[in-house]
Amino acid sequence: MPRRLLPAAIALFGCLAIARSAPCDELPRPGPVPTVPWVGAQLVPSPEFVSDPRHGALFGMRWQLTPLLYSFGIYRTLSPWRAFVVEPIVRQSGSTELYFSPEYFGVSGSVDQRFGARTGLRTYLPVVERGDDLSLSFGASWLHWQGRDSVGYEAGAHVLFGFVGAIVTFEPLPHAARWTFTLQLRIF
Repeated sequence: MPRRLLPAAIALFGCLAIARSAPCDELPRPGPVPTVPWVGAQLVPSPEFVSDPRHGALFGMRWQLTPLLYSFGIYRTLSPWRAFVVEPIVRQSGSTELYFSPEYFGVSGSVDQRFGARTGLRTYLPVVERGDDLSLSFGASWLHWQGRDSVGYEAGAHVLFGFVGAIVTFEPLPHAARWTFTLQLRIF
């Protein structure tokens, strides 16, 4: 082993030894895994209304997938990282998530003109009862729709353990602004 890797190897083995010596009840528990009923529940869309300078007022639908979330508001016996399946308390008690959101817009045209894809970062902050009764979210996103890219800034309020939320997204387009109002429905 090269001499410059020796300190890193010693540190790694030291950390592994400490982790192995910790009692099992003190180690972080892993998060939940996707199940067939959970996948079916994720197919329920959230309705949205879009005020678009090119198309006027539109109806739309949005789905959301959370590939990665870090929670800074849960107890230390739980792992702060989640992938895809996120319990309400983990998200609403304080977290930052990377999300992907396919969206459908009610415009005329082909299928590729009706669907868009949004990806972004969102942070949840608890306000009342560790976020169970009320939490706020703030984020930024990137939307690709009809061959155009736009940046969006959003703010939201979430109630009922995060099952219902109202999110407003503002996209400052070059010639006008687009507003999106989403009634977010989550079935965990």
